[in-house]
Amino acid sequence: MEAVKVLGIAGYSGSGKTTLMEHVIPLLVQYGVRVSVVKHAHHNVDLDTPGKDSWRHRHAGAHEVMVASARRWAVLHELREAPEPTLSELIARLERCDLVLVEGFKHEPILKLEVHRAANGTPALYPDDAHIVALCTDAALTAALPTFRLDDYAAVAAFIMAKLLSE
Repeated sequence: MEAVKVLGIAGYSGSGKTTLMEHVIPLLVQYGVRVSVVKHAHHNVDLDTPGKDSWRHRHAGAHEVMVASARRWAVLHELREAPEPTLSELIARLERCDLVLVEGFKHEPILKLEVHRAANGTPALYPDDAHIVALCTDAALTAALPTFRLDDYAAVAAFIMAKLLSE
């Protein structure tokens, strides 16, 4: 079985990573690409509602709780005292897809597109990360990498198709 293609969307908070993904994913889907996303959170994330049955089951000690409806299902997996899973372990749990976009995990050794917003006052990542293969920015950066405007979603989607999915 062929390995899934993975592309990190890297940048500091507030740079526009989520907005870029929100606009690029539908374009990739129009190309017929099955896209999945792994998003890293730096805080204690809870997707469940306190007091609801699934929340009560988790707090009672269940290892995993699956919530299902006619429109979607989700599994909430409690780590308890186990270490946080690696990016590879998380990707392995996904169903088959053509492309996994990874938001966060900016220090992982995977191909990345950097999103950089000048107004944030943060340094660019690409000079110190050889895994960055393209930039999406509003700054005048002099990188020897393909560079796109923050809102040039069609060009970013076309780049992803050509770079990762054209084989």
